[in-house]
Amino acid sequence: MLKLKAFILIGCSAGMILQGCTKLVPRAPDSGEVIAEPIEGLNNAQMAAHLVGDERFAHVYSPEEGLGPVFIQTSCEGCHVGDGKGHFSSVVERFGMWENGVFNYLDSLGGPQLQGKAVLNYLAESIPDAGTVVSRRVPPIITGLGFLSAVHDTTLLNLAAKQTAQGNGVSGRVNYVMPQSAFILESHHVDSSGYYIGRFGKKATKATVKEQIVFALKEDMGITSDFDMFDPFNIEVGYNTGDDVPDPELAGNQVNDLVFYLRTLKAPTRRMEDDENVMAGEELFKQVGCAECHISTLKTGYSEIEALSEKEFHPYTDLLIHYMPLLGDGYPEGSASGDEWRTAPLWGLGLAADSQGGIAYYLHDGRATTINQVVNLHLGGEADNAASSYKALTDAEKDQVIAFLNSL
Repeated sequence: MLKLKAFILIGCSAGMILQGCTKLVPRAPDSGEVIAEPIEGLNNAQMAAHLVGDERFAHVYSPEEGLGPVFIQTSCEGCHVGDGKGHFSSVVERFGMWENGVFNYLDSLGGPQLQGKAVLNYLAESIPDAGTVVSRRVPPIITGLGFLSAVHDTTLLNLAAKQTAQGNGVSGRVNYVMPQSAFILESHHVDSSGYYIGRFGKKATKATVKEQIVFALKEDMGITSDFDMFDPFNIEVGYNTGDDVPDPELAGNQVNDLVFYLRTLKAPTRRMEDDENVMAGEELFKQVGCAECHISTLKTGYSEIEALSEKEFHPYTDLLIHYMPLLGDGYPEGSASGDEWRTAPLWGLGLAADSQGGIAYYLHDGRATTINQVVNLHLGGEADNAASSYKALTDAEKDQVIAFLNSL
């Protein structure tokens, strides 16, 4: 969006009068139609930093810059087109095996994630025979991460305690993870004997935006950084093979450029809020119990970025993990079991198809293409009451709920 506006301004400044320019350039999309925009309230220096991170996010890496030797994508934007949810064809695969009741992520065989592409004259990975458990994940929407990051851990702990006390079958909990200490920078994180509360990823396994970025740079693109100096490689070719680029391949300040960019992307803008069906659908969404987990409003704690500090926002998530057996993949992460998943934020849901080739692919693995399919896969676990109540609605009422979801 910013790049489009810059292009328009440059074109108009090249000797054109404004009227002539508007005839040549199509109307820029309204804010509610796009998600790749900065949050409001950034000062000039922050806006400049955001644009630097934007360029880094779109940068296509080459083998000479350290891409690979095995990888999934050549740029961040390759998975997150327009900062939206990834296409079904961009699914990533993590693998491992259960061994005497303990899950083995098969790090010695190239785990935990498959890199199915390779640089020239190198061999791409395949899932080893021992990888009997495979978890497929569609890249998520990445806007609004700064707001999610700035929610204080005590807010999540209080939400979990409140849900358990209600005794209605919904009992979300935080996922305790042990990240590298370099990733724990925000003051609002609670240390529990070396473990921290995860909030990013399909099972809330990453505690900070930086941790998520460093993992994606390495596992998705084979790019090392000051925060993780170890290149992925294909074990079938041999240890430490295929990459002669000195590590780190990305300096710490360049990683921080990406962190700032993702933290300062706006939350998706609501649309059609005054539509009668949308308003009716929102009430039904609450009545059937979906809002127990998909909480509409959260508030950030203190942030050094003033535009994120002490702000209410509307992600429709509790950032907790919940028991969802029909979605189980047998792949545990942190303290989350193979049947537990973080409540997905619903903001941007109505724009999902725009970044997915015209068809929305829902859930962590993109298996569903309709809201009704999604609801059916919520049965049997903590969302069973809500899913059953939704299924009992009339077709007209279901359409109103869907209209509401598409307005997010």
